[in-house]
Amino acid sequence: MVVSRDRSPSAQETFAQMAQAAGLRGRLLLTIGLLVLVRLGIYLPVPGIDRAIFSARIESSGLGGIVGFLDIFSGGGLSALGIFALGILPFINASIIIQLLTAALPSLEDLQKNEGEAGRRKLSQITRYVALGWAFIQSFGIALWVSSLGAATTPGPVFIIETMLALAAGSMLVMWLGELITERGIGNGASLLIFVNIVSTFPRSVGQTFALAQSGDREVVGGIILLVLAFLATIVGIVFVQEGARRIPIVSARRQVGRRVYQERSSYLPLRLNQGGVMPIIFATAVLVLPASLAQFTNNEVLARVATYLSPTGITPWLYALVYLALILFFSYFYASLIVNPVDMSQNLKKMGSSIPGVRPGQATSDRIQQVLNRLTFLGAVFLGLVAIVPTAVESATNVRTFQGLGATSFLILVGVAIDTSKQIQTYVISQRYEGMVKE
Repeated sequence: MVVSRDRSPSAQETFAQMAQAAGLRGRLLLTIGLLVLVRLGIYLPVPGIDRAIFSARIESSGLGGIVGFLDIFSGGGLSALGIFALGILPFINASIIIQLLTAALPSLEDLQKNEGEAGRRKLSQITRYVALGWAFIQSFGIALWVSSLGAATTPGPVFIIETMLALAAGSMLVMWLGELITERGIGNGASLLIFVNIVSTFPRSVGQTFALAQSGDREVVGGIILLVLAFLATIVGIVFVQEGARRIPIVSARRQVGRRVYQERSSYLPLRLNQGGVMPIIFATAVLVLPASLAQFTNNEVLARVATYLSPTGITPWLYALVYLALILFFSYFYASLIVNPVDMSQNLKKMGSSIPGVRPGQATSDRIQQVLNRLTFLGAVFLGLVAIVPTAVESATNVRTFQGLGATSFLILVGVAIDTSKQIQTYVISQRYEGMVKE
């Protein structure tokens, strides 16, 4: 196959490399195999639970909607109460806690910024320990919740301990498989696990939508068409947000190294519109789901009322929208501060003899980068929040709720993870292309 190194790989070249290149093919097969393994683990039941009684009590207690919403991110594991019911959620919650503490505690910040690879490994280990503790807390709540519903075959301390051990061990295994995908597979393991869990709910939602459309009601059919158009527009908006970037022009001054003279060159410094990618949406959703999950596992009335107010179908959907926007804005700025350091960028430009036209090197350059970054982050976060809320509003207006819970949040995760994974595959294809040119 004749290719040019100056262009992005075509679809034909990408699929050819996926089939022929042993390294890329091995990574893809490993990723697919581990994802299938995680899906199978969801249907391995936790011992000591009567599923029939559990399902009946869920429906009679009116918690089916909350459990269904949480099932989107656990891939049906919560309603099935499999050993992978917690999935990757404890690790995501632990990541939120550690990243917030990193910004607050100088010792953790020093590990992340100044200790290099060893510090990052230690920080990852701390995150794993926090995830283990969080998994035990959540599994304890699930065990108490199942016991309160009368679904435990042998209620008592032994049942609670067995359930905690089974669910916590399953969550740790899922976390390890996710890290294995990140290291030896393709894409980000945690994001791909959530991606697969969301995709697994598609067939049921599509089937319910087709069944609803066959009723022949013109209003229902019109609502479905409007909802599909809203989803398509959402996907376009997501791609725009994920791929949008601001190019800050920079000029490299003429310099001489030995006898060689380097002429003045112009280039640019790219700053993405959405620095955090899909993670602000995942973290914002995890925070919103947290009160509901704690409420149903502990039967706490205060948490149950908070969860009602923070539900998209609750008594105050406008409050849910405002809190959701605020969380997305917060996590967008938080991730932008972790990913982009204007002071370091300014120092690197100064070392390379480069500068932004019309801006003095040093503090003025870092202030300029920070100013542009703040504007981009605000625009990206607001647009991201609007894209996340509009389809939910359309669902409420059309009263078509077959995709309830599977709204813009899920699409943001799906499209964002798909873009990131495809870019990583293209990176491997380009590396294979250059290796082939070197061999020739």
